Amino acid sequence: MAKEIDNPCIALCQLSGDLCLSCGRSKDDIRKWKRMKRPEKMAAVQRAGIRLKALQKKKLSLIHI
Repeated sequence: MAKEIDNPCIALCQLSGDLCLSCGRSKDDIRKWKRMKRPEKMAAVQRAGIRLKALQKKKLSLIHI
């Protein structure tokens, strides 16, 4: 049996538009999570990680202005 993909939710939801600023998932990913198959969850987690890195870079650039 394939290993389950952990939900990236950290229970500190901060929605801004279509994006949770805490876990990096879109509203659509959050809404569909329980029905997603393993490959879909893996892709959602990967997209969330990319979004969080971009948000972190943006925050750091604002601090250094």
